[in-house]
Amino acid sequence: MNDEQDLFAASLRTLLQAHADPAVVRAIEAGGPAQALWQALQDSGFADALLPEAQGGAGLGLGEAFGLLALCGEFALPMPLGETLLARGLLAQAGLAWPEGPLTLAAQALDDGERLICTSVPCARVASHVLLRHLDRCALLPVAEARVDATGLAQEATLSWPLATWLAAPAWPAALPPLRELQAVLYAAQMAGAMRAVFERSLQHANERQQFGRPIGKFQAIQHQLSVMAELVFASRMAARLGCQGPVQAPDPLRAALAKARCSEAAPEVAALAHSIHGAIGFTAEFDLQLYTRRLHAWRQAGGSESHWQGVLGEALVNGHEGLALDLLRQLTDATPQTA
Repeated sequence: MNDEQDLFAASLRTLLQAHADPAVVRAIEAGGPAQALWQALQDSGFADALLPEAQGGAGLGLGEAFGLLALCGEFALPMPLGETLLARGLLAQAGLAWPEGPLTLAAQALDDGERLICTSVPCARVASHVLLRHLDRCALLPVAEARVDATGLAQEATLSWPLATWLAAPAWPAALPPLRELQAVLYAAQMAGAMRAVFERSLQHANERQQFGRPIGKFQAIQHQLSVMAELVFASRMAARLGCQGPVQAPDPLRAALAKARCSEAAPEVAALAHSIHGAIGFTAEFDLQLYTRRLHAWRQAGGSESHWQGVLGEALVNGHEGLALDLLRQLTDATPQTA
């Protein structure tokens, strides 16, 4: 679906323009209240977009939700709307209840014999619960019962719970959810959205900033940087959209790997080009560009960096596929959803 034809994404864009401008993002990042923004998102129904209509949702599939996930990145949203949307969809599929507050995801943890530790959990500082998968169990754990150690990245934190809390939590009643793959497609989509915002801001700056009597966008060096950035941004968006194929409880693992690897590889290069085009002002905390580029660096690592997912793709090519590698690539990049 064309982004301009996506009525759900258009509605969310309007809401975020009204409630999540850079001033709001900065205030929440600084520790200010986040409840008003979350209430606006909750009341809008976007957090329930993947729920069946019988349960008050919109009945969207993962592919149809791509535009919503990308907008979370395009607006540097300081709340885990994407994580909540996916977590509630999974909980509904498993027949489980979910809390009203914002949820986040954690696909792995470390057991030190006394506590279960999840490092660098995105949006942990503003989430009410974490949907956590560890070994052969999956459960929903309250952040209020965890020890929270903030990291240097926006809204990210390391969480740890006593093992007794983990073992007492109700276990997942069905097959374990593919949290790792869902993290991959989520952060790929959010990176695609953030890269689009970075590109548009860089293009605007190049057309407005004057040097030697003309816009810097008239200089060939800047035009070259913008053209490279455009290629990276739109290739990443295509890969991220391909990753959002299949149902939420079973995203295609290789398409998820392709999406995350492509977007994670492009993110630091897009960020570097944007800061180069903006010059010294782009590196200041007062300038909005850093709201997006910091997230690009954080989401690059979240859910596995490009090296992890490139390894997944490489293993599939070497061990799991018969025939030409080109045939597998054609299969992965075919936008038509595969049926069993």
